[in-house]
Amino acid sequence: MLRSHTCGQLRLADVGTPVTLAGWVQRVRDKGSVVWIDLRDRYGITQIVLNEDVPEALRAQARTLGREFVLQVQGRVVERYSKNPQMPTGDVEVLPERLHVLNESKTPPFVIEDEADGGEDLRAKYRYLDIRRAPVREALLLRHRAAQSVRRYMDGQGFVEVETPVLIKSTPEGARDFVVPSRIHPGQFYALPQSPQTFKQLLMVAGMDRYFQIVKCFRDEDLRADRQPEFTQIDCEMSFVERDDVLDTFEGLICQLWQDTLGIELPRPFARMSYADAERLYGSDKPDLRFGMTFCELKGLAAGHGFGVFDQAEYVGGIVAPGCAGYTRKQVDELTEWVKRPQIGATGLVYVRYEADGSVKSSVDKFYTPEVLKTWLEAAQAQPGDLLLILAGPAAKTRKALGELRLEMGTRLGLRDKASFAVSWVLDFPLLEYNEEDGRWYAMHHPFTSPYPEDIALLDTDPGRVRANAYDLVINGYEVGGGSIRIHDKALQARMFDILGFSPEEAQAQFGFLMNAFEYGAPPHGGLAFGFDRLCMILGGSESIRDYIAFPKNNAGRDVMIDSPSEIEPKLKKELGL
Repeated sequence: MLRSHTCGQLRLADVGTPVTLAGWVQRVRDKGSVVWIDLRDRYGITQIVLNEDVPEALRAQARTLGREFVLQVQGRVVERYSKNPQMPTGDVEVLPERLHVLNESKTPPFVIEDEADGGEDLRAKYRYLDIRRAPVREALLLRHRAAQSVRRYMDGQGFVEVETPVLIKSTPEGARDFVVPSRIHPGQFYALPQSPQTFKQLLMVAGMDRYFQIVKCFRDEDLRADRQPEFTQIDCEMSFVERDDVLDTFEGLICQLWQDTLGIELPRPFARMSYADAERLYGSDKPDLRFGMTFCELKGLAAGHGFGVFDQAEYVGGIVAPGCAGYTRKQVDELTEWVKRPQIGATGLVYVRYEADGSVKSSVDKFYTPEVLKTWLEAAQAQPGDLLLILAGPAAKTRKALGELRLEMGTRLGLRDKASFAVSWVLDFPLLEYNEEDGRWYAMHHPFTSPYPEDIALLDTDPGRVRANAYDLVINGYEVGGGSIRIHDKALQARMFDILGFSPEEAQAQFGFLMNAFEYGAPPHGGLAFGFDRLCMILGGSESIRDYIAFPKNNAGRDVMIDSPSEIEPKLKKELGL
């Protein structure tokens, strides 16, 4: 080994020990008679001191070192005169006897410290340098610990890790497939899997009983901070189970993950909420439950007083911003402009101040008496000093906008603490959703999700009322996982394909391999998949999954480090028939 210890290992107990360290030069500080080198590796930083006890030639050599030179240091550990309690190794330093440059380095394009001076694009281009910074390194180490925790738990629960193919058949599962042309079969294409959904169901038919995989998935969709074209799932499936068996098993996984990585014990059982209540109270199927501010529906109290906006609206709803009655006109106007942004989509904002002395003031005073306004405040359970914020319009659109306003106010009021975790299952999703544009039904999750047995009769009479035996896990306003009890009966699966607009021939062409397998004794089964990148993001208190991926793509889906995607040679295009 080129080193006897790491740069994060030495302590007072090592004083007097001869050591060999190897790492990168973080910085060199020259005070004339004394030169200090901060030597860094993955494990930490050790200070190297070259004082008057060190030959001048060695000090002269130290002055020639540049940032990020790869350096080997041989010397002995001494107690540090001016200790640094902020560093694990801050009680000691190394008095060198030999410095050996293992490799020189160009001056890096940004400072490799916790707070880098390079922008995100520059750091992405030199990601291999960015990973040397402690925050990025710690994010990847957290991801490693999380993956090991998952594997330990799943193995302890009797799950078998099985790898499924990466080159598969293109099937309609919601998002666009990435496709790969076949050279051997001209004009034909593989697809990269959006998930191993059909394979894990086939493994249940195969009798594997309990399967899991930490697996790469691919979706060709529009990107945002918590999406990547390639991402990682914890994919799981179980046979001979009902919904509550699945929920209980994977509550245990999440609890162990939080305990192993953060030392936090999450309370069980997790809260449960219906999809209908989530939309009604929070305007979202992934509500952030770290704070209250639930919706109050006001249409019945607000209509009939001559205010056309409320009289004509399908929905009138509000949230209470606690302690915000003192907001200035400028602050309220700024909120009004905020909700009018295209991505929010509201047409305006009405407010009611509940002053500390019990008086009421509103932006619609000319239409409503203080007595009527107080009925709104009572319905919303507002207290003196609070501010009631109200939106009106089409029901679905307005609830969504009000949900965004709720999150914004939660952020502004400091109610969304990254160090606290609110976990909930969301249940009873609609099985199907209707698309007015093409006049057909689509699966809300995917076509293999089972309806509740008591709702199957509604498939022919009222498909929109059929509930899916499905579940999502939501943490701090993020959907971190979702799944369902699957259809395991060929006749019911064929019926589902028919409702979704597949002819029998189309269903056989796309999913015949699965339907054929169901003829050989498919067991009742169900499972779910967690977004592993997103779980790591929440564990680390970040806003983007890119922070927890070693070599991520940018918002345009490009890897700027290796310049991908890129053109391919004409010869290869010809071989592929492109």
